[in-house]
Parts: sequence; C-alpha cells; structure tokens
Amino acid sequence: MAIVKMSSKVPVSAAQLWDVIGQFNALSDWHPAIEKSELEQDGEVRRLSLAGGGEIVERLEESSDESRTYSYSILESPLPVAGYKSSIKVTDDEGGGCTVEWSSNFSPSGAPEGDAIKVIQGIYQAGFDNLRKMFGG
Repeated sequence: MAIVKMSSKVPVSAAQLWDVIGQFNALSDWHPAIEKSELEQDGEVRRLSLAGGGEIVERLEESSDESRTYSYSILESPLPVAGYKSSIKVTDDEGGGCTVEWSSNFSPSGAPEGDAIKVIQGIYQAGFDNLRKMFGG
C-alpha cells in the first residue's frame, strides 16, 4: 500500500479557503487539470473531465464543514492506482493563513509504486501551486 501525504500553506483564512475548495463538486474551480466536474447519484459521485481528455469518477465518503475536511475514493480512472482513498483538510495556522493537507493511500496498478506515487504527488502539487497563485501566496 502506497501513501502520499502533502500539505501547503495558503495566505488566507481556513474559512476563506474552504469556501473555495470545500464542496465536493468544486475541484474544477481550483485544480488546473480538471476542466469540468459533474455531480451524479444525489451528489455522492463526481465525474471529472480532465484537461486533454479522460475522466475520473469519484465517490464522496465523508464530508464535514465543521472540521473542513472531506474524503473520497476513486471508482474509475486512467491513473495507475487501485483502491485509492483520499482526504482533503484545511486548518488555520497560528499567526494567519492556513494549511491545506491532501493525503491518500492506494495500491499501484499498471505502474511501479514509485511511479504511481510521483503521479499522485504531481496532481497534488499542481493543485497547491494553483491555490497559491489564486490567493497570492
């Protein structure tokens, strides 16, 4: 089982950042690889259209606005992962700003573990980079 856990500081409050990224259907609003996100099955499943083609289908597992976190699993994907489960969490930092943490565990599928980890790290980093760009960090 591979584990990826990354975090990034963003120069806004956790509440401000959560307003942008906290909804399960909001990934296309802040992640540059996602062109469109559509909810299905009463909002429990999102279908992500990828820039350059391809789709990822994910299921919402848990969500809490109070703790500013949600977790999800991948149902269908071109990514080299199987059994993928992930969570996103936003917390306030002392002295201002906030930290967003994105973590996952999965089994590599169709690629060596190190390559699968690099793919997931690249996805997370692209999202973090864009959030800092959006909020001037």
